[in-house]
Amino acid sequence: MSSTIHPIDPSTVPVDAHTSAHYRDVLAQIVAFRDSKGWAEYHTLPNLAKSLSIEASEVLEIFQWLDTGDQLGKDEQAHLTEELADVLTYTFFMCDRLGVDPLKLVAAKNAINRGRHWAQTEND
Repeated sequence: MSSTIHPIDPSTVPVDAHTSAHYRDVLAQIVAFRDSKGWAEYHTLPNLAKSLSIEASEVLEIFQWLDTGDQLGKDEQAHLTEELADVLTYTFFMCDRLGVDPLKLVAAKNAINRGRHWAQTEND
C-alpha cells in the first residue's frame, strides 16, 4: 500500500444534474429495498466499509485455489457476478452516504493516476 494519499475533495464529485439517471434509478431501488427491511440505521459508513470488505473477500474466495491461468467455469462466473453486485451495492450505499457520484469518483481517481509516476519493474 502506498503511503501517499491522493485525496479527492467530495465537493468535486457530487451527485448532481450530470449524474447518470440510470445510477440514480438503481440507487433509489436499493435504498428503497434497504429501507423496506429497516436496515438504514445499520448502514453507517463503518458498517458499510466492513460489509464491503466482507463481500470483496467473497470475490477473492472464488479464486482461492485457482492458478493464474485457470479459467472460470459458467457457475464460477455466475457466482463472481453475484459477488461483484454485492460489492457494488455496498459501494453505492457508501457513495450515497457521502453524496458522491461513483462514476465521477472513479474518473477523478483515474485523473490522479494519470499524473502519478509509477515505479518500473522488469516486466513493464
